[in-house]
Amino acid sequence: MSSDQASEFSLVDPAISSEPWGFYKLLQEEDSVYQMPETGAFVITRYDDLRQVLRDPETFSSDVRAATIGQFADLQQSILKEGGGWEHVQTLQRTDPPVHSRYRKLLDRVFTIKRVRALLPHIEDVVNELIDDFIDQGECEFNNDFAMQMPGIIVAEQLGLDRDNVATFKKWGDAMLGSGRSPIATEEEVRANAEIELEAQLFLAEVFEERRAHPTDDLMSAMVHAHGDDEEPLSMHELQNLMHQLITGGFETTQSAINHGLWALIRFPELQERLRSDEKLMKPFVDEVLRWESPVQFLARRATHDVELGGTTIPKDSMVLVGYGPANRDESKFECPHQFNVERGNAGAHLAFGSGAHFCVGALLAKQELTSSFNAIVQRMDDIELAQPLPDPVHSFTLFFLPMHDFHVKFKKR
Repeated sequence: MSSDQASEFSLVDPAISSEPWGFYKLLQEEDSVYQMPETGAFVITRYDDLRQVLRDPETFSSDVRAATIGQFADLQQSILKEGGGWEHVQTLQRTDPPVHSRYRKLLDRVFTIKRVRALLPHIEDVVNELIDDFIDQGECEFNNDFAMQMPGIIVAEQLGLDRDNVATFKKWGDAMLGSGRSPIATEEEVRANAEIELEAQLFLAEVFEERRAHPTDDLMSAMVHAHGDDEEPLSMHELQNLMHQLITGGFETTQSAINHGLWALIRFPELQERLRSDEKLMKPFVDEVLRWESPVQFLARRATHDVELGGTTIPKDSMVLVGYGPANRDESKFECPHQFNVERGNAGAHLAFGSGAHFCVGALLAKQELTSSFNAIVQRMDDIELAQPLPDPVHSFTLFFLPMHDFHVKFKKR
């Protein structure tokens, strides 16, 4: 790609970040490994390149401490430490094999198919309770009234926390996802987010100690006691970092997928009746939602040595942004990738949950939450449409995710 073409776009432009599909297409055609001039990070956009990166943790490490794109990351950590909290240590998503295997084994004991299946009736109850709250009004602000509440309640309950405080947990999740590595974050924003995360850590530490002394059947207790007799229990440092990942993953990504699924039903209204009349379409619909507007657009890796990828040399210790969002729009993998198609034969090959060792530990729960949500929505609501125009840009800015906000919809009660 010529410098003139590249200069027309910027991933730190909120308008481009909110609607990046044209830029992704240009990069895939001309410059699949693109170095961001604003940060120096290398952006991977093609499906096959992404799979190569994800399969090679020795070259592309998940431990990104030596590569950062946020100028105040150290400030964030110092605020946590000085406030009596815990600095971020590398666990689960932020580790490589064989260290990663320990965390994954422990978490796989917690997030089981059996547990998700046992949760199904309750997930459906929560979905219908939330719809009950606004169904007679014929309209709602969907982001706050449903998309945030639905996964928030399930995560809060599974963590053994109070479902009535979902807004507090969402605030924690937003702060944890916040500005530590954002290339455009201000010092004030980083300080504010760090103080909120510190509040969360101190609260969670008390709960963990309570579960250590008095086990229950919730996830926090399961995490404390997940080790075998011959295994080291997770330290408070490790537990805090795992909670960081579970709270952010449980809130933002599922909330985003629910929002984008409803937005798809509004943009393609014929799907409302098709899903209603043919339950077999729900699975491909959910997969296509996850592919088309992936909740996680990018995650970070670090090059452990100089490496060539897609004709570009990536120097040692460079930040590498693995592009799940662009890879899921790669026409070399998905025919007519910018079309939403519930009859797409390979929609399930999307990378929205990652791939390989780092495949999302909560994927089963997230897909069940999506399926239960949209089954109830199409059966109880009809003629769903926007009640007012979406904001411009549609999404709040973040380099890594695709969060919607101010999503007012109206509908007819069935």
